[in-house]
Amino acid sequence: MLGQAHHFRIYAPEKIDYAVQRYTNEAKRLYGVLDKQLKGKDWIAGGEYSIADMAIFPWLRSWQNQGLDWADYPRLKAWFDRIAERPAVQKAVLVLADARKPLLDDKAKQALFGPAQYKKR
Repeated sequence: MLGQAHHFRIYAPEKIDYAVQRYTNEAKRLYGVLDKQLKGKDWIAGGEYSIADMAIFPWLRSWQNQGLDWADYPRLKAWFDRIAERPAVQKAVLVLADARKPLLDDKAKQALFGPAQYKKR
């Protein structure tokens, strides 16, 4: 759902208000579920940092692209900050930043989001 929020808020060739609102609202709902899950604990799925935390963290790094405000999710924000402070996570974020290329040209956008993505290869 967070990927859909990214797509319709940032990458879609035309802005469709219904889609933007639907996926932004779903992102807010999911953040709320996670914030509630963290009530009285530090980690999403138990007493220790786990694969659940690792799997969720990258999706929340782009919170602003999902139309969210951290002030609405204080427990989730504290969880996010705890993970972001981990040395291995900081290293991984740097590796990603070095490898990631922005989608600036129309050819790349067409390959990912246009009719070319459906061509048989």
